[in-house]
Amino acid sequence: MKTIQSTAIRSAVAVALVAGAGVAPAQEVTLSAVSAFAEGTTFSANFERFIEKLNEIGKGVVQIDYKGGGGKIMDPFQLGDAVRTGVVDIANLPGAFYTKLMPEADAIKLSDFNIREERENGAWEYMNELHNKRINAWHLSRHKDCVPFHLYLNKPIESRNLDGLNIRVTPIYRAFFASMGAAMIRTSPGDVYTALERGTVDGYGWPTQGVLDLGWHEVTKYRVEPPFYRASVEVLVNLDTWNELSDEQRATLREAADFMEGLCEEDRKINESEKQRQADAGIEAIVFEGEEADAWLREAYETGWADFIGTNPDEGPKLKELLSK
Repeated sequence: MKTIQSTAIRSAVAVALVAGAGVAPAQEVTLSAVSAFAEGTTFSANFERFIEKLNEIGKGVVQIDYKGGGGKIMDPFQLGDAVRTGVVDIANLPGAFYTKLMPEADAIKLSDFNIREERENGAWEYMNELHNKRINAWHLSRHKDCVPFHLYLNKPIESRNLDGLNIRVTPIYRAFFASMGAAMIRTSPGDVYTALERGTVDGYGWPTQGVLDLGWHEVTKYRVEPPFYRASVEVLVNLDTWNELSDEQRATLREAADFMEGLCEEDRKINESEKQRQADAGIEAIVFEGEEADAWLREAYETGWADFIGTNPDEGPKLKELLSK
């Protein structure tokens, strides 16, 4: 399905609906929305701009009632099930938060393409079909997929050997860090600061953006370059809700989603400013170059795909084909 990029296209749909003999325009519909992240923070901000855009262009057609996020409404790891069952119409959450419902979502982090490119090469269509079947959701959009991950440390390293280091992990990069010898430690995000402060962990994986939001810069000394994977956040619509919307209402949602997807270049600029903010806060960059940098990235993607295909033998090879250059 092509992304709708202009008001003109959306208006054409509306005109066609109204012009049909005996067909009246649909009444305005209000949809509920919840984010897995707290309002105003890095991984909710673009979603909130999407909502603002939608409510601006969708007057009289479709509106969003934003309930908030960050655990204030519900456990973020239950949000995938909430959109599946229709308790929530629209959810903003990373694929890692609903892999129990849809294991294939773990492949999104490994994609060599952003969402607009995936719409062109067929990857989005295939992934959307999986969302339909596995989680009863329409994959409306994605944002923050131009923000990569890094390894952050409190001890310097000279190579990708992480032997002797305790690294706080999530399933996103567990296989990658384990392959380099790190000891895996699981904690909730709320416990990371204390774990770093007490020396329980020596480092953690996190995107370029958001470290300062969480205050972790106060207990972090190094960031490893180059970055890896994609810190993408998915926007899902309950499939029953989506199917009940009119063509005009869907077109309006897609137009607002296209606006949000267009923020990719803005995020790339924010990445650079965020690195400067980290440097100003005392976080030093450890930069791998040449063969070491190539080996670092090769290790990230080879271990990531091997782990994913090992646990998803049916869909894994197809997704690797669609998401790899």
